[in-house]
Amino acid sequence: MDRRPSLRLLRSKHGGACRRKGFLLALQIIVFLRCLRLKRNLSLQFPVTAFVLVACSLMVAAAPPTRENAYCAKGDVPQFGDKDGPAELPKACYYTGMDGTPSPGKQIRVSAKADLAAAVAEAKCGDTLLLPAGAVFEVRELPRKSCDDRHYVTIRTDTADSKLPPEGTRISPAWAGVGSLPGRPAYEQPTGGPAKLLATLVVRRPSGAVVGDHTRFIGIEWTSDPAVNTGRLISAEGTDHVIIDRNWIHPAEGTEVGKGVGMILGARVIAVINSYVNGFTCVARSGKCTDASAVGGGNGNDPTGTFKIFNNFLEAAGEDILFGGSGATVNPTDIEIRRNHLFRPMTWKEGEPGYTPSRTGDPYIVKNNFELKNAQRVLFESNLLENTWGGFTQTGFSILLTPKNQSDRCPKCQVTDVTIRFNRIRNVASVLQIANTLTKTGGSASNGGRYSIHDIIADSVHDRDYKGPGVFLQLLSNEPPVHDLAIDHVTAFVPGPLITIIGKGEKINNFALTNSVFSVGDRRQGVTSAGGREANCAAVAQKQGIEAILKECFNNYKFEKNLIISGRGQWPPGNLVVSSPESAGIRDLKDGVSRNPKLCRDKTAGCGKVSPGTSAAPGARDLGADVDAVEAAIQGVE
Repeated sequence: MDRRPSLRLLRSKHGGACRRKGFLLALQIIVFLRCLRLKRNLSLQFPVTAFVLVACSLMVAAAPPTRENAYCAKGDVPQFGDKDGPAELPKACYYTGMDGTPSPGKQIRVSAKADLAAAVAEAKCGDTLLLPAGAVFEVRELPRKSCDDRHYVTIRTDTADSKLPPEGTRISPAWAGVGSLPGRPAYEQPTGGPAKLLATLVVRRPSGAVVGDHTRFIGIEWTSDPAVNTGRLISAEGTDHVIIDRNWIHPAEGTEVGKGVGMILGARVIAVINSYVNGFTCVARSGKCTDASAVGGGNGNDPTGTFKIFNNFLEAAGEDILFGGSGATVNPTDIEIRRNHLFRPMTWKEGEPGYTPSRTGDPYIVKNNFELKNAQRVLFESNLLENTWGGFTQTGFSILLTPKNQSDRCPKCQVTDVTIRFNRIRNVASVLQIANTLTKTGGSASNGGRYSIHDIIADSVHDRDYKGPGVFLQLLSNEPPVHDLAIDHVTAFVPGPLITIIGKGEKINNFALTNSVFSVGDRRQGVTSAGGREANCAAVAQKQGIEAILKECFNNYKFEKNLIISGRGQWPPGNLVVSSPESAGIRDLKDGVSRNPKLCRDKTAGCGKVSPGTSAAPGARDLGADVDAVEAAIQGVE
């Protein structure tokens, strides 16, 4: 008996009037299974085959995969696909499963008083070094071993695997005996409660402990020595094939350390996975640094790239993730950033309940969640981004794509081929800043463009109270001009304008903002100038309205099929403009906060009317982000 579901059975079961959502879900399952089968079984009859091929290409957005190596097969074989919209996807990957990065040699117990660097030097490729749980080792530099992909050196706690989080699962400070941290979300606990199950490495090198090649760290706590002026904890400079797996990385309490993990100076094939990275700060006025980040890199003159940042809690005052920002003659390439929680505690914000400044009484310098100043082929997928505000050198944007010739020492810097999809952003002062600008001396980066941004949800966006503009997109284009920017199926509720623009010089080529749902403020026009006076394409055109700005600032643009909640100004034709969330048919939206931003498909609880945005996008998709797909993508990330 053929037990495969059929379209005929679905129709009969629902009397020919099944609801579209449930029907499409079942249809996707059927089509997905048949797509898989199609590769092996080409004996399907032609009409069915043709239907399946068409349906495979027209399916509504499905949730992305959540597995650690979903886009990378054993042997580091990339499976990202070719492109997402205008953006090329990564061409290289790092398979981080233990079955593909084995340590088949001896297990060597290292005594608590041993010299760890000497123990690594004596070990053979493929050996595992077991460090006693609760023991403390000083570390400056671990030697290179020149091992191969089948003989990793594993450095790990001697705690049994059964007492650690399983492979592919995030660790927390509870495995080091710390049951909670002030201002942070609750996290997972070992069976029986917090316990000291990790070995501790205290970094004694100011610029970070150097790690060797073909090394995996499991169940390690990294921290700083309060007596050492430490700028970074871990440095992957000049090395390759390093996996930081289920580690807790943090400075000593109350100390100012700016950098967590540095993928710098020729680092290649590096992964930070399933780890908890927190507490990296720079202090305003009285501090020794200005730009703290949990993970990042991108400087130097040697080829660098193939980085994986997966399933981590990442916290820093400046940027949770930053690539670029210093001198370089190369571009970091092929960066996979998935299923991370990018966070900072609200207790770092002046005026908030429980505000806790630095030891000097000065605040921490806060900038953004995710910034690229030098990077090529980046996938940023299934991440949760929270808590960003202005008041320092930035104004609280969550994501920045800003190629920068930092201090005129990186004319080759570029940010290109970036895909941002299936992410949720909340409690920030603005959402996106995309900027190709000049240095103070007129220096420019080499390129900035080919960005694909879709299936993003942003709510709880602030403005004046977070010292920011409260906009969805600030677009600054000077030299070289921004180009090839596609924003599609986004849902965002902001108190300020939808877009603010400064465009100088050439027009922006190939800009699209389509199939999205927005709520914008009424104090300013929905698309307006960000300043710059007459030199800015938007400065004069804004007097003639939004459409005049688009014509003046862009070549070959699309601004259509958007559902916009706005009480001010004329919007370009081809968009749906309503005056309230109720008119838009959004299930739950109050004061810019939405627990459920889906569009209403019928009059049920919470839905006074059917949204005009349902089935209004190509392929009969709803306008806005695929809420179910985004929620599935970030499930378990927080």
